[in-house]
Amino acid sequence: MAYADLREFIERLDDAGELRRISAEVSCELELAEIATRVMHNGGPALLFENVTGYERAPTGPAPPVLINHFGSPGRMAWALGADDIEDVAARISELLERDPPQGLGEKLRLGGQLLRLASWMPKTVSSAPCQEVVQDPPDLRRWPVLKCWPADGGRFLTLPMVFTKHPETGRRNVGMYRLQVYDGQTTGMHWHRHKVGAMHYALHERSGTRMPVAVALGGDPAITYAATAPMPEDLDEMMLASFLRRKPVELVKCTTCDLEVPADAEIVIEGHVEPHERRTEGPFGDHTGYYSAADEYPVFHVTRITHRRDPIYPATVVGPPPMEDCYMAKATERLFLPLLRLVLPEIVDMNLPVVGVFHNLAIVSIRKSYPGHARKVMNGLWGAGQLMFTKVIVVVDEDVDVQNTEEVAWRALNAIDPRRDVVFAEGPVDALDHAASDPFVGSKMGIDATDKWPEEMKGREWPGQIHGDPAVRERIDALWERLGLG
Repeated sequence: MAYADLREFIERLDDAGELRRISAEVSCELELAEIATRVMHNGGPALLFENVTGYERAPTGPAPPVLINHFGSPGRMAWALGADDIEDVAARISELLERDPPQGLGEKLRLGGQLLRLASWMPKTVSSAPCQEVVQDPPDLRRWPVLKCWPADGGRFLTLPMVFTKHPETGRRNVGMYRLQVYDGQTTGMHWHRHKVGAMHYALHERSGTRMPVAVALGGDPAITYAATAPMPEDLDEMMLASFLRRKPVELVKCTTCDLEVPADAEIVIEGHVEPHERRTEGPFGDHTGYYSAADEYPVFHVTRITHRRDPIYPATVVGPPPMEDCYMAKATERLFLPLLRLVLPEIVDMNLPVVGVFHNLAIVSIRKSYPGHARKVMNGLWGAGQLMFTKVIVVVDEDVDVQNTEEVAWRALNAIDPRRDVVFAEGPVDALDHAASDPFVGSKMGIDATDKWPEEMKGREWPGQIHGDPAVRERIDALWERLGLG
């Protein structure tokens, strides 16, 4: 199902007992984040803070509640994408990608019907929208409950923003999620890593010396927020992904001061621009690695207008030592993008990006091994696939290993490797947040071939057989088991 807006999703969480309303006074400076972190680490519910203090409330106008941890469980993450299980959404993507050419008129008609449905889900533009019901004049970010999450943070940060930009030549839209440090009422940092599409758009504007329009949206159908985090190929529109997930078009409205479109059902929209060659110190920031990312020079976002609903809700998140809310968003990405990864590497059976690996530190993949050295081919393929280029360690196992069971992976891997033969080191780009890399943006990676070895890989030694019970005996004991009284 598609949600009309964020508040409809909140109603679902409330009805299911997955939301707690907090009426006590809680400051947006450290206190709210401390509560949210404890709840996230304990697998707790979504939280709606209804009496937030610690910021310059306007004498009149909204005092918005703060929503947090609404993506913070496998169930809530699936609900956010309109399903009861993430695997149901992944199956829709697989079906779309793996369909054979239609045979006969009946199949052609069914395929035609599916294509018409896909076409009907394309994003569309509307002339008016709830997100523009009120104009804050003058715009002032200090009047909003922006969080300071960790003691050494450089300031307050918008942590769940959808940042809209356009390619200055092609006009193609990009939506990313980049944190924004609030400097004052009308300026923030723009934390664009150089590998991100938003940063590429900005680099093109810098080359031509032109001002870059930017719009930031907060809230709306949670599928739209998730789409901003998805590692989409450069030329594919995240709003198309959101429309596919919702099975309903994302409605977009043109901004009031720039030529960008934002979700009509958003809670808050911040319009503005980034000037070429302007930088300001941004950070430190307590990040999803569990460490502070260092202060550095980043572009400056100038706010020209803020519009919002009459009764806005301010959505936020806290990142830090896992497990946190963003871990469940990352696990959804793992499942949804596995079918796309198989288009390039069809031998992959399953993949696990463990929560403790904080997205880019560890990938465990199982493959249908077909030849000696196959695992190394897969490692190199993964390092060449979009944001998987940042993966620090890749472990490749055989197809019969359950990669979601890390104990089984450890047993099989440690029995299958000779470190000198099976460990591969490579050099390449690393995530900007990888503080352990020897150099900024460039570092080493490790691949581990933990598959059973073929004769050509063993230099004359024979690989042993794995222990399995006798099938006939196991069948007899299965029939006898209840009478044994062993539970």
